[in-house]
Amino acid sequence: MPSSSAVSPRSAASVLGLLSSILSVLLTTGCISFHREAPRPGRTTLGSPLIVLPAQTIGGYLIVEAKWDRSGPYHFLIDTGSSVTLVSPEFAKRYAAKNAPPSAAPEVRVKSATGESVVLPPTTLRRIELGDARFEDVPALISDCGPLSAHLGLKIDGILGFPLFRETLLTLDYPHSRVVLNPAYAAPLQPGATIPFNNASRTPLIPIQLGDTTLIALIDSGSDAPLSLNPVGLQPSYAVAPRPGPTVSTLTGDHTQEVGRLADALAIGNYTLPRPLIEITDELSALGGKVLKNFIVTFNQEKSQVTFYRETTEAIVFPPARSTGLSFTKTPVYWRVAGVVPGSPAAAAQVQLGDLITRINGEPVGQWNLRRYEQLLAAAPEIMFTFLNGTRETNVTLKVFELVP
Repeated sequence: MPSSSAVSPRSAASVLGLLSSILSVLLTTGCISFHREAPRPGRTTLGSPLIVLPAQTIGGYLIVEAKWDRSGPYHFLIDTGSSVTLVSPEFAKRYAAKNAPPSAAPEVRVKSATGESVVLPPTTLRRIELGDARFEDVPALISDCGPLSAHLGLKIDGILGFPLFRETLLTLDYPHSRVVLNPAYAAPLQPGATIPFNNASRTPLIPIQLGDTTLIALIDSGSDAPLSLNPVGLQPSYAVAPRPGPTVSTLTGDHTQEVGRLADALAIGNYTLPRPLIEITDELSALGGKVLKNFIVTFNQEKSQVTFYRETTEAIVFPPARSTGLSFTKTPVYWRVAGVVPGSPAAAAQVQLGDLITRINGEPVGQWNLRRYEQLLAAAPEIMFTFLNGTRETNVTLKVFELVP
């Protein structure tokens, strides 16, 4: 997201993020059943051999909606890059199990919205239901989902980590905006490229190819980035050298991303993606939503296999990353400038960190969700922002430029 603060589970905006490298949650084992018997603690129950969950595609994320009682509906982001499930305090209060044994989740300290160090408290959830799938006694951490909700323009109640689906065949069908659950033992033969993955950290790690170099990457549906690349030990060839880009919020504070474009092709199995966009990272290399959205991705944790499939043979094109040079932290009432790209139209207009924006093209920022704003960035030659200075509003029109051609 070149012009908006990357609030994602992967980058852990405010308090949410990729926890696979620091968290390890052991979920209780169970079985899968298709008949309606009384559920037992610690089991996954599928009420059908095929469960199709409609999903919203927002940015590079798939968001599923669920409702199983008088409350809700609830919205969950599925994050294969996280080894733990996170839920909002409101959701935890309603569904926390009474007299449950202590959660296996370790103590985790993160940065709060005020910049202070806080602990994410553990809990055990009585249940989470996704359509006809029921997950019981789910270990989770309680986290403020407000920043992510504000960023996406949709109330998010939780982030479902990879281990939650250990007893199912999980399919993230990005092209058709849906999530499909099947019993793992009844895995059908599937077309596409099947790749073994390493699940030791309870997140899927696979080999990918950059030119002639093989490296290990995380499959991270909790990120809307393209390819996050750790260049240590590599000698990548760049079509566009990395340059300062968006400002993102992480568990340890804000930092400026470096973004660019590779000259080498990215190969996932037998699928080739020429000249991919990249974000430089000092963490594990990862395939984010802007890559995954081109595929139907099926995970079989029982066999430690993932299958990538595309219905079309058309080349995957990574369009230029466009920006005004601004990154934001968002609320429904205003967007606060979190970063200004050096040399950008925003820098030339002397926009400062902390400036407040109340309108975009004359409309209140509350009317601009992530999808709509990204569509504007992709097509508009310029954008008018309304800045609030005390009680006075000032309009500033910024040109949209190609941050990464």
